[in-house]
Parts: sequence; C-alpha cells; structure tokens
Amino acid sequence: MRRYLLPVLVIAGILLSVPATANEIAIAPQVDASRLPQLGTSWLAANPYRHQAPASEAVAIGRDAYNQACARCHGADASTNAAPAPDLRNLDRGCRRIADAELKAWCQRDNDAYFAKSVRNGKIILGVTHMPPWENVLKQELAWAIQLFVESRVAAK
Repeated sequence: MRRYLLPVLVIAGILLSVPATANEIAIAPQVDASRLPQLGTSWLAANPYRHQAPASEAVAIGRDAYNQACARCHGADASTNAAPAPDLRNLDRGCRRIADAELKAWCQRDNDAYFAKSVRNGKIILGVTHMPPWENVLKQELAWAIQLFVESRVAAK
C-alpha cells in the first residue's frame, strides 16, 4: 500500500495545482470579413483561402482577428513562444519541410483538419479548459483567415 501512496500524492498535487477551468471565454472578434468569400455554415475540411487570390487579404483579416481573439494566450502577432499557450507558428512546420507537392498538400489538409477541430472544440484536457471552444462564436471565414495569418508568421528554427 505504501508504494502506491507517493504516486497518488504526486498526481493529486499536480491536479490540485491546475485551476478547475480557465478564465478565458471565447469572444467573437470585431473584424470585417466581408471581403472574404463566404463559406456557409458547414465547416470545410480544408482551408479554402490558402490557394485563392488574394491570400494577402485573408492574412490581413486573419491578423486583426488573431490579435483580438487569440493573442492574449498565444502571443501578440504570433511572434512569441513565451505565451502561456503553444506557439501556433509551429503547427505547419512539418508540412513546410515536405518537397513533394502531393504529399505536402495531404499534410496541409491533415493540418487544416486538426486546426479546425481545435478551434471548434477548444482544448479541454482532464476537465480543465486550456482553450475555450470557438464553434458558434468564430465563423469559419475568420478561423481560416487566422490560420493563414499564423502560417505567414513562420517561427525561427
């Protein structure tokens, strides 16, 4: 019985040191996305703006939305890895390294699915909200624009 006591106490200490829920709530950014092609209410499987012109428009809109909705946890302008949440500039790092066009496109689609799922559902681990869910708060047009902005901010290697 004693040999199990230490691991139980360590786990209990870790769980007690983590807040029950994060104070963050999802608040829709006040950004005009009317210049982006409208995508409807059903979320797409991949980022439709990545290969559409002008992608620079989506990046600019994404920057504004990111700085209102994401920066307080992920860092201003996605320019730091010292924020309390993960450095989002690394999400597509593996895809950037792929030379084969077909494999790279597959990787980006997989990355898009992960990004969309994370944004829509948030990050709740063991009952602790690390990121609130954004579904029904953030329209997919802004979510995909945010992703393009983050991808434009390649982290230093």
